[in-house]
Formats: sequence, structure tokens, C-alpha cells
Amino acid sequence: MSKQITGVVTSAKTDKTIVVTVHTRKTHPLYKKQYTVTSKFMAHDANNEAQEGDKVSIAETRPISARKRFKLVQVIEKPVLREDTLKATKVDQTKRPDSKKKSDQEAEEEK
Repeated sequence: MSKQITGVVTSAKTDKTIVVTVHTRKTHPLYKKQYTVTSKFMAHDANNEAQEGDKVSIAETRPISARKRFKLVQVIEKPVLREDTLKATKVDQTKRPDSKKKSDQEAEEEK
């Protein structure tokens, strides 16, 4: 049976390829301190169904290219909000008046 890994898609810019980041917690054998190890795997996504931020499951397969040795099994979970939707809702900070500027103007008016 092939090895299955669960991780989060960090890049889906290339055609039929995704980059999956896997975070693993390990304990140092001597000092017993826990630390996080991050691994990146390139996986084959034949239908381009996974997007950035999706939690996916990938499985080991024959080498598809120089760096791809995994294929997408399933998309487990999609995020509620994506970055592209957040960009539309953010307010431009240059258009909003600063509170400091208002207090300075009020102080000048009082003089």
C-alpha cells in the first residue's frame, strides 16, 4: 500500500501540479523539546481541482516528473474565506482619515 499524507495546498500556480505543505511535530530524543518540521511535496493534480488553502490528501505513486512523486487523492476541506475574496473586502488605508490628524486639526482650531 502506498504512503498517504495529509497537508495544506500552498501553491497551485502551475498546470496540473500543487505544492502541499505538511507540518509534523517531533520530540528531540535527548532534550525532550518539541519542535515543528515542515515538509513540502509536489503532487499531481490531473483535474486542477485543488486551490490554495485546501486541506488535501496525497498518495505516493511512480515518479511523474523530476520532483513529483505524489498524486492528489481527495480534497478534504476547503477554507471558508480565501485570500482573493478578502482583497475585495479590505478597505484602502490611504482613504481613511487617521485619528492623529483629526486631533491635530482640532487642537489648531482651538488656538
